[in-house]
Amino acid sequence: REKLALLEEAKTKLTDAFKALASEALKSSNTAFLQLAKTQLERYQSSAKDDLEKRQTAIDALVKPVKESLGKVDAKLSEIEKSRIEAYSGLTEQVKSLWETQKELRGETSNLVKALRRPQVRGRWGEIQLRRVVEMAGMLEHCDFVEQQSFDTESGRLRPDMVIHLPGGRTIAVDSKAPLEAYLEAIEAQDDETRAVKLREHARQVRTHLSALGRKSYFDQLDKSPDFVVLFLPGEVFYLAALEHDPGLLEAGINDKVLITAPTSLIALLRAASYGWREEQLAENAQKISDLGQDLYKRLATLSKHLKAIGDAIARCVEHYNNAVGSLERNVLPGARRFKELGAGNFVAEIVELQPLDNVPRMLQAPELVEQKEAVEPPALTAERHT
Repeated sequence: REKLALLEEAKTKLTDAFKALASEALKSSNTAFLQLAKTQLERYQSSAKDDLEKRQTAIDALVKPVKESLGKVDAKLSEIEKSRIEAYSGLTEQVKSLWETQKELRGETSNLVKALRRPQVRGRWGEIQLRRVVEMAGMLEHCDFVEQQSFDTESGRLRPDMVIHLPGGRTIAVDSKAPLEAYLEAIEAQDDETRAVKLREHARQVRTHLSALGRKSYFDQLDKSPDFVVLFLPGEVFYLAALEHDPGLLEAGINDKVLITAPTSLIALLRAASYGWREEQLAENAQKISDLGQDLYKRLATLSKHLKAIGDAIARCVEHYNNAVGSLERNVLPGARRFKELGAGNFVAEIVELQPLDNVPRMLQAPELVEQKEAVEPPALTAERHT
C-alpha cells in the first residue's frame, strides 16, 4: 500500500511536472509562434501597404481623368439645366404672350366679322381692296383709272366704283361687291348641312349682284368701252365658294355682259391693259424717234452745205494767194532786187521769200454730199485735177 501510495504520489508529481513542462513548452512555443507570426505579419503588412499604395496610386491615375470628366459632365449638366430653366421660363412667357395675342386676335376677328356684317363697311372694304389690286398692277390714279365717276342717264345717275383707261382711248367700268353675310354665317355654322345652305345663299347673293350690275349697262355710257362690265369680288374664296354651289354663274355673267373677277384674275386683266399701254407708248416713242431722225438729217444736210461753201471759199482764197505769190515773184521782186544791186539806197531789211500754199480743205466723202461736189467744185481744184 505504501508503495502504491508512493507510486500514485510519484505519478501525480510526474503528471504535474509534465503538465508544467508542457504548459511551459506550449507557452514558449506560442510566444515564439506569435513573435514569428507578428514578424511575418508586420512584413506582410508592410508589403501589403506598399502594394496597396501602388494600387491606390494606379487607381487614382485611372480614376482621376474619369473624375475630371464626370466633373465636366456635372458642370455641363448644371449649365444645361440652367439653360433649360431659362428657356422654359422664356417659353412660358412666349406661350403666355401667344395666348394673349390669340385672345386679342380672337377679339379683333370677332370685331372684324361684326363690322363686315354691316353693308356700308363691306362696301368700303371692297372698294379699298379694288384700289389696292389696281395699284399692285402698276396703275396710277387720274392717269390709268378714275374712282367714283358719275354718269347721268334717263333712269338716273350711275356711278361705278372705278373706270379704267385702256390703250387707244378705251375705257372699262369696274364695280366692287362684297356679299359676305351668308358666307360668314356659313363659316360659323356648326354642321355641314347648315353650312351648305348658307353657301348656296351666298351664291344666290352673288348672282343677284351680277344681274343688277348687268342691267346698269355702264358700257353704254362710256366712250369706246367693250360691251361688258367687271364685277370685282375682294377675295378668291368668295368667288370659288359661289361658283362651287352655283356652277352657272360664269355663263350667267357672259349672258349679262358681266365679267366676274377676283384679285388674281383682275391683276392679270390689268397687267394686260398695262402691257397695251406700254406697247402704245413704245409706238409713240418710235414715231417721235423717226421724226427726230428726219429733222436731224435735214439739219445735217443744211450744215453740210454750209461746210462745203466754207471749203470752197478757203480753196478760192488759197488760189488767189498762190496767184499773188506768183505775180510777186515774177513781176515785183526782180525789179526790187535790181534796186538793191544798183546801190540805190541803204537796204537793211530783207524781203521774206514767200512760198505757195499746197494745203487745201479736206474734201467731203459722204455719199450724200459727193453728188453735189462736181457742180460747185473750185476752179483751181478742177484745173489741178485735170493736170
